[in-house]
Amino acid sequence: MRGWLRGRGGAPPCARHDGDLQPASDRDQQAKPTTVPAVPTEPRRFVCAWLLLTLALVALMIVVGGATRLTGSGLSITEWKPITGALPPIGEAAWADEFAKYRASPQYKLLNEGMSLGEFQFIYWWEWGHRQLGRLIGLVFALGLLIAAVTRRVSLREGLALFGMGLLLGTQGAIGWIMVASGLQPGMTAVAPVKLTLHLGFALLFFATLLLFLVHAGQFGRDGRRLAPGLRAGANGVLAMTFLQILLGGLVAGSRAGFTFNTWPLMDGGLAPSREALFAVTPWWENFIDNVALVQLNHRLVAYALLAAAIAYAVAVASAALDKRATRRAAWLAALMVAQAGLGVAALVMVVPLHLGLAHQFGAVVVFALGVVNAALVHRAAGASLRAPAGAVPQPAE
Repeated sequence: MRGWLRGRGGAPPCARHDGDLQPASDRDQQAKPTTVPAVPTEPRRFVCAWLLLTLALVALMIVVGGATRLTGSGLSITEWKPITGALPPIGEAAWADEFAKYRASPQYKLLNEGMSLGEFQFIYWWEWGHRQLGRLIGLVFALGLLIAAVTRRVSLREGLALFGMGLLLGTQGAIGWIMVASGLQPGMTAVAPVKLTLHLGFALLFFATLLLFLVHAGQFGRDGRRLAPGLRAGANGVLAMTFLQILLGGLVAGSRAGFTFNTWPLMDGGLAPSREALFAVTPWWENFIDNVALVQLNHRLVAYALLAAAIAYAVAVASAALDKRATRRAAWLAALMVAQAGLGVAALVMVVPLHLGLAHQFGAVVVFALGVVNAALVHRAAGASLRAPAGAVPQPAE
């Protein structure tokens, strides 16, 4: 796994690449390169370091978001103040005022009535930390983009792509407040599961764009040979199923479906609950969102399908024996899927203790990251081979 993290099997990490295959005649002669990098190698190191830092912060943000949900902290701050909200309450009077705002919320009245100030401070700090981390991510990304643009470390096209990524990050933050506001409506004791899942989904999309840009910058090296179209489709399929499974996990977290049916492999004493239990809500389609039985069953079924797909993909890539880097990545992907499934089962049967819930969420981030990088590198190799000149010789794969 260290190989694809450090970019083995290609040029140095974050070096600019203008072609994947080199003609034999050019390799034999110490001639001048036929292409000139648009951006030198050294400045690319700043770009990659900046994006890797942002990537780590987003991964941490997703895990902290899971902790905020599991500790019931997400509605402890009832106002949205992007600037002044960065300062926590200071002094007894400020804490009393903040606690009074929470006591006026539906969650306090319906779920936490009688909570002490100390208990409130516990959930407040979780939510405040979650929001602070969001502010930090925005600041790091904005400052890095500004430096990269002013010092011409990225091309115009890359700068526009990064600016679009910034807009995506801003949208994700706005959805976060929309999510919180849904839980402050009368009669609500938690945020709406759909809006929580939407918030998570946009975080994953931004996370994926960071990885894609890093692949573009050469952080993870390159494959020496392209895979067959069917295997490239398999990489896409595993990634799409991973994304879907994480979104279903968001619905499980939002509806607290993980705290019910805490047995495995059976569920409610059988392979699945009864049809009446699965479609108890009217209209029928709301069961896919609000019915804990169907929400959890869907998460289980897609997990089985995803695990089978990842193993089948790894076996197919290994059998093709076309590229060792691609084979190693596929094997790691399958192994991580098995570990992630094990964490999911353990979290379920132990009724989602905080440490297992967070481990399962972090495992999902790692699996998704590897899926994105794998699909991007596979398609990058295919595109490079199509652009290669006649007589080109593939770079040896490790």
